[in-house]
Amino acid sequence: MTSVAGEAWFRDKGLERVLSLLNADGGEGRVVGGAVRNSLMGLPVADIDVATTLLPEAVVERAGAAGIKAVPTGIVHGTVTLVIDGKPFEITTLRRDVETDGRRARVAFSDDWQADAERRDLTVNALYASADGEVVDLVGGLADLERRNIRFIGDAATRIAEDYLRILRFFRFFAYYGSGRPDADGLRACAAARSKISTLSAERVWSEMKKLLAAADPGRALLWMRQVGILTEILPETEKWGIDAVPALIATEQVLHWPADPMLRLAAIVPPDAARLAKLAERLRLSKAEAAYLQAWANAPVVKDDMSEAAFDRLLYRHEPSGVATRLKLALAVARGKAESDFEEMSRSARLGKLLDRIAAWKKPAFPISGADALAAGIPAGPRIGELLGILEQAWVDGNFKGDRASLLARLKELANA
Repeated sequence: MTSVAGEAWFRDKGLERVLSLLNADGGEGRVVGGAVRNSLMGLPVADIDVATTLLPEAVVERAGAAGIKAVPTGIVHGTVTLVIDGKPFEITTLRRDVETDGRRARVAFSDDWQADAERRDLTVNALYASADGEVVDLVGGLADLERRNIRFIGDAATRIAEDYLRILRFFRFFAYYGSGRPDADGLRACAAARSKISTLSAERVWSEMKKLLAAADPGRALLWMRQVGILTEILPETEKWGIDAVPALIATEQVLHWPADPMLRLAAIVPPDAARLAKLAERLRLSKAEAAYLQAWANAPVVKDDMSEAAFDRLLYRHEPSGVATRLKLALAVARGKAESDFEEMSRSARLGKLLDRIAAWKKPAFPISGADALAAGIPAGPRIGELLGILEQAWVDGNFKGDRASLLARLKELANA
């Protein structure tokens, strides 16, 4: 018998109250999904979701009688969130699909655990833990978990047709939990339905893609997505650019302890073309910050690893440092990937690393004079002020930020009277 009864998360007092509440008077509640899966894999457990035979109204009623806060987060779809000591537990009534269209499903409430399991997407996501901690496996999830096999429940094509986002979920879960080759049936079904990804909202697609790119090593998943045409369906920009830079980037991240950054991984597989990246950001509905990240990178110059510190400081002043940092990180990953067989690339890696360190410590100097100083010097308001300040700032930067306020004001007056 497989059990999670001894796990610390399962002995949480709040969860014990929830399960006690749901399993009284003929009801039944079981922990389901990620908490059970991660626990069995020895991974951290974050959110705890619970499935129950009780209708949502009954869950709310029982919670109220027990003095537990109930939030109807998705009561129409059977979900109520119970909050105990500030910790949320999402409770969802067992369901069965009545109608699906590839984007959303119309469901009916049920008390059939088998039907509830079979409507879920992947076998490793349909594991339950009863109130005593015993793991209940109705669809073969335990065997797949042991083999690290990511497999659709039942017929893969049918599961995908219920919600085409499951194509991306298949690869995301493979990136996080799979090993070896992806399940052949799942891979074929995903490839066959890849054109249906365009029927999904851009927000849902990017959300899944961003989670996939945040995996410790998304390289194998990206490779298989590329092999079967799915990566091109989502990111056509990668078609002629490729994903060859990913393995070296992941290796560099691990050695240098860089955090997993989905935007840096995205930059590694798309070309630094500002116009194309603007269209990408619009198509996938990236946030303003995400779109700005890509533009800063695309507009940053290629950095020569042997440039002087003074020249590098001038470059940082004229360009967004975050974009320059992205350029350097990608270049460093490439150099490190070649360093084992190329001494010059090893030296180049060291120089690029020093430039990255300089960015981390760099603070943009403040230009000592402003438009108010020009007005005070008697220069009439208008575009002439901007022109003069631009000339002075350019000279100040070229001089490695050495000019002080007094000398710049004197030069401003000279230019104005010229």
